[in-house]
Amino acid sequence: MIPQNLRYSRDHEWLTDDEIATVGITAFAAEALGDVVFIDLPEPGTVVKAGDPCGEIESTKSVSEVYAPADGEIVEVNPALPDEPGLLNSDPYGAGWLFRLRVTGSPDLLNAIGYADLVGPSPRR
Repeated sequence: MIPQNLRYSRDHEWLTDDEIATVGITAFAAEALGDVVFIDLPEPGTVVKAGDPCGEIESTKSVSEVYAPADGEIVEVNPALPDEPGLLNSDPYGAGWLFRLRVTGSPDLLNAIGYADLVGPSPRR
């Protein structure tokens, strides 16, 4: 189920529609990654541009980059993730959030319907 209240990047990140947005990866991405074992995120104060790599997620299958879904400044990272990286798998839209971003500009993002069209009915295609 794709939450209707979020916006989505084509790189499978989600964010809330707030001035300081909470950012995470979608359930589609979490399932594709497999069991997450390590997360490397940017430090608070880091300025990012939409589409630029800003972290890495290591799983039992691969290492994948995290891309900034919008321009802005990282203001907080999820303090639970270093000790519990599996939160990305178990609760990608809740406790598994990655960071909070003070958004600048108007990001080009998808709504839930557009994201569903992008990924199709299931990540197991």
